Amino acid sequence: MRKAGPLIAVVDDEEPIRKALSRLLRVVGLEVETFASGTEFLESVRNRAPDCVVLDLHMPETDGFEVESQLAHAGFRIPIVAITGRDAPKDRERMTARGVAAFLQKPLDGSVLVAAINAATKRLQP
Repeated sequence: MRKAGPLIAVVDDEEPIRKALSRLLRVVGLEVETFASGTEFLESVRNRAPDCVVLDLHMPETDGFEVESQLAHAGFRIPIVAITGRDAPKDRERMTARGVAAFLQKPLDGSVLVAAINAATKRLQP
């Protein structure tokens, strides 16, 4: 059994963002795993599915849209907090229609991100 809070996967191709989000989420008692690509995350999820994914939408190769699609196709029902540096209305509409827990624009407000993760993982807490 894990002693930390829910397991949160942070998937972002920018290392400084992964490091900053990892530090922030650990400070509030969450367990964090980071991934530099959508492909790396999708390979890991078979062995250890997180309780929530903080997912960058715009990454090279396997972007966040493809990650969400592959998770849904494989039957995973992991809450997703979508993050992006390019808040295009069509992207927001697309991900909202797909049922993401939250859609946040970079630069992220830490308290808003933590609140979105807490809401997404609320069903896991006693």
